[in-house]
Amino acid sequence: MERKVGSSTVTAKEVKAALEKTRTLSAEEEKVLRMRHGADASSTRAPLPRAAGDNEELGDELLFIEMQLMKAMRARAAAKTPATKAAAPAAPRARETAANPTKDKIVRALRKKK
Repeated sequence: MERKVGSSTVTAKEVKAALEKTRTLSAEEEKVLRMRHGADASSTRAPLPRAAGDNEELGDELLFIEMQLMKAMRARAAAKTPATKAAAPAAPRARETAANPTKDKIVRALRKKK
């Protein structure tokens, strides 16, 4: 076997092309390679991989959970919107009863200083 002379350089484009072809790397390994060589993600418009894979039953269950979460998020957003628009000014706070004698003593002493 002959020994190679010189050095080789791996470009970000080569790493990006190789990562798009391979399916054997874990997510963390792919992330490390991208960070190490400065290769960006394949496309921002590419669909995300499905967590269910080929399992239809799991896919249906995940879709159902996703629909429930979206419904709850919309309900929460709808509940927040009218409440902030129709917020009435708060009524002046009524004077609290003397529940803490130490606090009252301190407040009286401060009032006398004025």
